[in-house]
Amino acid sequence: MYYAIVDALHEEATIVPHTATDLSGFDAVLVPGGFSYGDYLRTGAIAKFAPVMTEVKRLATEGFPVLGICNGFQILTEAGLLPGTLQHNRNMQFICEPEPLIVENNQTAFTNQFDAGTQITLPIAHGEGNYYCDDDTLAQLKANHQIAFTYGANPNGSVADIAGITNEAGNVLGMMPHPERAVEAILGGRDGLGVFESLRQANARTV
Repeated sequence: MYYAIVDALHEEATIVPHTATDLSGFDAVLVPGGFSYGDYLRTGAIAKFAPVMTEVKRLATEGFPVLGICNGFQILTEAGLLPGTLQHNRNMQFICEPEPLIVENNQTAFTNQFDAGTQITLPIAHGEGNYYCDDDTLAQLKANHQIAFTYGANPNGSVADIAGITNEAGNVLGMMPHPERAVEAILGGRDGLGVFESLRQANARTV
């Protein structure tokens, strides 16, 4: 994530410790993938109690851009910033491969540089990426245009092929695929750069 922002996007980024309690002065919060606290108990379930999450929740409530990728998505659902949950993949196996995605909503701070309906390819790397929500929540996601990305060929069993969603306000995005791993051709493609370019453009319009 740091590389994508600093070396590919040529913007400033700071790695913030989980103990931080003040995120003043930043333009966005990016919660990266990985295995927070070893994914013990349940993915993201322990990380939601990290001191920094109190500040992340406060900023999200105030409309600050927050992006959670993979484990970051799991943390955002556990913290209540996004609806639903992430379960074990349908085949109970870890999946690491490029996946075709469809941009369902290009009117967000994270997707405005894509055309609606565009197919992009981003890598996934997760064992618990199977997005689930109940029927009422799914209906709300559709009605509020909160589904940002769907899988072209659902690899993990996610309901409605969901790969990424926003909160109702649109300032918080969680997605299982990794745009930060697709920002240079040598990495296999540059489709992920659009997510970060979108965030930069959205911030430029609000400054």
